[in-house]
Amino acid sequence: VQLQASGGGLVQAGGSLQLSCSASGRISSIKVTGWFRQAPGKQRELVAAITMFNSPTYADSVKGRFSISRDTATNTVYLQMNELTPEDTAVYYCAADTGALSRYELDFSSWGQGTLVTVSS
Repeated sequence: VQLQASGGGLVQAGGSLQLSCSASGRISSIKVTGWFRQAPGKQRELVAAITMFNSPTYADSVKGRFSISRDTATNTVYLQMNELTPEDTAVYYCAADTGALSRYELDFSSWGQGTLVTVSS
């Protein structure tokens, strides 16, 4: 499975961005797709994930502000980010796996390149 992330950029606090993660290859094997982020000096953390049954999960810090969705027609998973704060500044990565939903990066076998999100105050 190959993943291509896009959509990062610079936005002011309170603004919105939508990230996209396009999958190719053995797409039928994907059971879960997630978005992780890594801020400078911090560990990579799960932001949101969605299963093949469209069951989402979110980090507490983004609940109510971020929304993950998937478009099976285009094999794309989106992360809609609203009410952004400077604390959301990070490199965002999409990841996928053939296993069950997990919050741990080691449980995801396929990774896309990161896309930088910068939120200015």
